[in-house]
Amino acid sequence: MNAVTKFMTRGIVWCVLCGLSAAVAAPTTPLTLSADAPDTYTVVKGDTLWGIAGHFLRDPWRWPEIWHQNDQIKDPHWIYPGDVLRLIYVDGQPQVVVERGGAVRLTPQVRTKDLDQAIPPIPYEIVAAFMSKPSVIATEDTRALPYVVALRDQHVIAGGVGDQFYARGITGTDPGTHYNIVRLEKKLKDPDDRAFLGYMAVYGGSARVDGQGTVDRRPVDLTRLSVIDSAREIIEGDRLVSDRAEIPLDFVPHAPSVQIDGKIIAVVDGVSAIGQYQVVAINRGHRHGLEPGHVLTSWQHADRVVDSRGRNPGVPGEFDQTFPHHVQLPDERSGMMMVFRTYDRVSYALMLSADNSVRVNDPVRNP
Repeated sequence: MNAVTKFMTRGIVWCVLCGLSAAVAAPTTPLTLSADAPDTYTVVKGDTLWGIAGHFLRDPWRWPEIWHQNDQIKDPHWIYPGDVLRLIYVDGQPQVVVERGGAVRLTPQVRTKDLDQAIPPIPYEIVAAFMSKPSVIATEDTRALPYVVALRDQHVIAGGVGDQFYARGITGTDPGTHYNIVRLEKKLKDPDDRAFLGYMAVYGGSARVDGQGTVDRRPVDLTRLSVIDSAREIIEGDRLVSDRAEIPLDFVPHAPSVQIDGKIIAVVDGVSAIGQYQVVAINRGHRHGLEPGHVLTSWQHADRVVDSRGRNPGVPGEFDQTFPHHVQLPDERSGMMMVFRTYDRVSYALMLSADNSVRVNDPVRNP
């Protein structure tokens, strides 16, 4: 597999296209630099482009707007550890240029790069871990995932290392391939119209493919697996998810071109308060205009408070009028997220900032 194929397959490179502004509607508000934006920044291993952008911009998702085409760099679409990013001004506008570090390797015939070392837009390992051990599974995935058909030796449950079972729906998989086992539990419904959207899922363990089943020496659509790690009992109907999640992240952050008004419907691990780098599910998908790379903001529902002055309409001066006893305080922006996987009516997004408390059922809108 060559480097370009790896890029397309694993997708851990963020292609910062200089012509992006022509493809999506440009924001009308002016760019605002961070109060402590540096003149230069040296990329280090472990960086993400979102984190780097936060050094320069108040709104990191607007990174492509300050990316400057380097004439001396033939391929400025990838950033590598060791590269130096320099803040300059072109016609009075802030721009960032790349001064290439030691990531480029030259041969007499061809210029090559190890694309696996390029800086991803968001923490790839968090997204991959969620997709391989999902706690939220959209309806489309529940129909496609392999599932446990039966346990060997007429067992009702399997739970010990070495226990074997048969699964249906696994095709073209070599012996030794690993799968994670998940249980579909609580149903997820759209809070707007109560439509069924998917399930909350619980991790049950992991298993290794032993081989394809046969009947009278003829292959059948059954694969035998052995349990190699157990977190709970395994039963018929449990789903199998590949532990090698392939999540394309070759996108740039941008605002949706249509108005999005959704809600957070679930969060990984089922916690009540949502923090930075947690995965959330929202009740909007590609039928609503969402796609990977879209940036959304979460909003905190404000409380209704008692207006004590409103109870005393006879107060002299500017309060000499009747006020309602209860006042609805305005919503406040609580965080920012980036969508990385979309389905028909559901999307998964990674919380990239959580300035205030973020919770299930909080509104999600355009930035």
